[in-house]
This record gives sequence, C-alpha cells and structure tokens, in this order.
Amino acid sequence: MRTVVFDLDGTLADTSGDLIAAANACFRDLGLGDQLDPARDQKTAVRGAKAMLRLGLERAGRLDEDLVDAQYQPLLDHYGRAISTHTYLYDGAMDAIAALTAAGYRVAICTNKPEALAVQLLTALGVGERFHAMLGADSLAVRKPDPEHLLETVRRAGGDPGMCLLVGDTDTDRKTAHAAGVPSVLVTFGPAGEDMAALNPAALLDHYNDLPRVVRDLIG
Repeated sequence: MRTVVFDLDGTLADTSGDLIAAANACFRDLGLGDQLDPARDQKTAVRGAKAMLRLGLERAGRLDEDLVDAQYQPLLDHYGRAISTHTYLYDGAMDAIAALTAAGYRVAICTNKPEALAVQLLTALGVGERFHAMLGADSLAVRKPDPEHLLETVRRAGGDPGMCLLVGDTDTDRKTAHAAGVPSVLVTFGPAGEDMAALNPAALLDHYNDLPRVVRDLIG
C-alpha cells in the first residue's frame, strides 16, 4: 500500500517552545539562567537536545561535551514534565492526514525523538491513534538518516516500502528519503522553512492543504 511518512518535530507540530523551555530549565539548574530565546533559536530546537545544550553552554562560556552529555537526560526529564505546554499542530495537518487515510493511504511517523516522548506527545495532542505506525529514535538499532528507519516504519504501517514518501523539515529527512530511494517533501512553514528550497527535495509544501495533491503527483 502507498504510505506517507511524517517527521514529527517541525513537520507535524511546532515543538520548539517546549524544547527550549526544557533546555532553559537545565541552564537554570546550572545557575546560568535562560540562554535560549524561543523566537530566535527555533532552528536549533528542532536539531535536538544536544544541539540546544551546546548552544546555550557556548553562550554562557561553559561549553564542554561532558557537561552536554551529563545534561542530556535532565533535559529530557524536564521536557517530559511539560511536553505540550507551548506545542501546537501545524494548520491543516490533521485534515490532510484524514484526507490521505480516506483515500486509502497508510500514514505513519518516523522521528528522531525518543519513542516514549513521541508517544507521550502524540497522546497529549490527541492524535496518536490517527497513525498506522510510529517509530522513534530508539525503536531500532538505527535512526534517520539511515534508510532502514524509514523503511521499517513503512513496513510496520502495512505499506510497501517502494511506494512511499517522507514529509520532513530538515536535510536529515531529505537524506533519509534519498538513501531509501523514495521522494522527500519538505515543509516551508517549519523553523528552517526558508532553507528548504536549497535542498532540492522532490517537492516543497507551503501548507497542508496541498499535501494530498502533492502525494498523488509523487506516488499516485
């Protein structure tokens, strides 16, 4: 079956506010105060916990990889305690997923967020049951950009790995799709939206209203 696979952070939902809040909680625990700005540092937030820790510690003059590693789990703990305070689904996302499902596509999530946190977030947003499969960063021995992460997501959704595409918001997503030999669709409304055209994906997505048409054009 034809399958549409989505990244999560920066693709289905803007999670940057809660991610940055968790990082700033770590910096406050270290006596450094808030180091990240929710408006200015969105791009760093969607690159992951360690990217936020490195940026904040560098700004505070305390950058040290051992400290980054030591603060990784505390950041995840802070995040898990307030995972959906500022997070919101992008406009039209779930309407597009409903349309795709009604048209017979399988829909799934392949994210580099730890699986337990991804499940927690999708449950908090009330959309977890709308997807046929969801694989996180630790669901397999590999993660994006390894293509097996994407292909196994498709298989678990009941789809055909040769008839899928990946909707994402980073070069990691594009590389994953390319390695799997399938199209990538990159969203322009995420934190790094203005950078997406330069990555030459199979398609750009300006709004979820356009996704069903884009999917039909790419995989039928």
